[in-house]
Amino acid sequence: MHLSDLPPGQRDDWTIDQQWDRYTPEQHQVWATLFERQTKLLEGRACDEFLAGMRALPIAPDKIPDFRQLSAVLKQHTGWEVVAVPGLVPDEVFFEHLANRRFPAGQFIREASQLDYLQEPDVFHDVFGHVPLLMNPIIADYIQAYGVGGLRAKEKGVLDLLARVYWYTVEFGLVEQKDGLRLYGAGIVSSYTESIFALDDPSPNRVRFDLPRVMQTDYRIDDFQETYFVIRHLDELLQLAHTDFAPLYEQVAQRPVLQPGTILPQDQLVHRGIGTYHNAKR
Repeated sequence: MHLSDLPPGQRDDWTIDQQWDRYTPEQHQVWATLFERQTKLLEGRACDEFLAGMRALPIAPDKIPDFRQLSAVLKQHTGWEVVAVPGLVPDEVFFEHLANRRFPAGQFIREASQLDYLQEPDVFHDVFGHVPLLMNPIIADYIQAYGVGGLRAKEKGVLDLLARVYWYTVEFGLVEQKDGLRLYGAGIVSSYTESIFALDDPSPNRVRFDLPRVMQTDYRIDDFQETYFVIRHLDELLQLAHTDFAPLYEQVAQRPVLQPGTILPQDQLVHRGIGTYHNAKR
C-alpha cells in the first residue's frame, strides 16, 4: 500500500495519532469498568512482574491511558514506546515496530456490550494486557527479539511456527512463582473469564514449556486455550531471545501439527486437564 492510498491520518507505518482528547465519557467508563474488575481479580493471579509494571506506569483506573505519558516512562526504563494503530496491522509492520521497541496498540476501545469478548485487540487488551510487562527488562528484550525473528521467519515462510511461540508465551503464558502458578500472557490478564479458567479450571492441560513442542502446537483463537505452557521463570524467555531458530524450523517442519489439546508421552505435565469444557462443545 502506498502512502497516498492510506486512510486520512494513517502514516505509512500504519501509526496514527491516538487523539486522546476525542475519547468520550462513555469510552472512559468502559475502561474504568474493565480496569476495576480486572485489577481486583489479578492480585494473587498475575505474576509479580506484571503487577510491579502496572504500579510503575501512569495507568489510571478511571480513564484510558495517554500513550505519550506511557511512552515517557517506558523509554526511561526499557527504551520502549507505545504507538497508536487503528487495529490489526500487517505482519511485517508489526514485526518492524517490535524490532525497534515500538509497541503498536489499538487506539479504539470496545463497546460496553463487548466487555468479555472482542475479536480484534483494543486499547484495553493492548495497554492493560501488554504494556506493564514492557517495564521488565527481560520481557522488553524478548519482545524486541521476537520482532527481529518475525521478519526473518516471514522471509523463510515459517511464520506459523514462530507465531505459536508468541501465542503461548506473550499472549497465553503461565509462569511458576514461589507461591504457585501465575499469569503473564496478555490474552489472559486482560480477560476476566480466562484469568479464572487458566488457573482454576480442571479442564485445560498445563504443560512445561518446550520450544520445539510449542512450535508444533496449534492454538485456539475463538475460545479458551486447551493447553497452557508453563515456564519456570521469566528468564526462560531471555534464553529464547538468544536461540538460533533456523535449525528448529527445519526440525519442526518435518513433524505433524499437534491439535491444541494433545498430550505427548514425553510432556512434563504440571496438570493433566480433564477436557470437560472443550469436549462439551465438540
